[in-house]
Amino acid sequence: MKIRTLLGLAAAFTLAACESMAPTTAAAPAATAPKVEVMWLGQATFRITSPGGKVIVTDPWLRTNPLTPAEFKTLENFKKIDALLVTHGHFDHIADAPALAQMYNVPVRGPGDLLNTVMTLGVLPANLLPRMNKGGTVEATPGVKVTAVRAEHSSIYVWRNPTTGKDETHPGGEAIGWIIELENGFRIYHAGDTAVFGDMKYIGERYKPDLALVPIGGNFTMDPADAAWAVKELLKPKAVIPMHYGSNPLARGTAKQFTDAMGSSGIRVIVATPGQPLLF
Repeated sequence: MKIRTLLGLAAAFTLAACESMAPTTAAAPAATAPKVEVMWLGQATFRITSPGGKVIVTDPWLRTNPLTPAEFKTLENFKKIDALLVTHGHFDHIADAPALAQMYNVPVRGPGDLLNTVMTLGVLPANLLPRMNKGGTVEATPGVKVTAVRAEHSSIYVWRNPTTGKDETHPGGEAIGWIIELENGFRIYHAGDTAVFGDMKYIGERYKPDLALVPIGGNFTMDPADAAWAVKELLKPKAVIPMHYGSNPLARGTAKQFTDAMGSSGIRVIVATPGQPLLF
């Protein structure tokens, strides 16, 4: 009896040992998470592609922008646009928004009073001009939220009257900036045109942008020194791309001046080349 018990225990031990050495199926490698793609197209125009493939275009000045790559001067080459954002009514921020809105049947998001002017003048129909204002948050396209925030700048809308052939200046509401939150929670602060203002600290603390897009040209907006100070002391994003420079001789700020002013802040400074996709 003892011999049978011992043999049984030995057999059980051998079986357990064999099972413990059996090959295991290796776990499949995790799929690479989709990236956020940001492409600067000159001045304040960006094409942002979300992880879910949504295309967001900001402040579209393309066809006469000296920095825009030739490919994107042909508006059909965008192929699709899911959200179209403007920050104010100056030509270099809204010039091609009406054409893109009609071509891709996408609403223009911007300062409510500016869009009311565009509607009253008959530039676009009301269904492509949903109104909002600073502090408002909307879903610009499924999965992508945008919030209108303060900017320290002016806004007018210059319209060529087709009857007289003359330019007319109309109210453009108040300039804004945008917080763009993508499906994966990645947040982009597009400052539009702005001077430094104290509420940038609120924007940095409340929205914690992963990436800030800030003007550095000077004359019309922050210069490189002011922009760097605002980024380091108030906004504190993880990364920053300078914009709104190089296309107007009155806006003399340069990327090198901005990079030098940023110093060793620990914030990643990315000097974009128009048409070059950047992944985050």
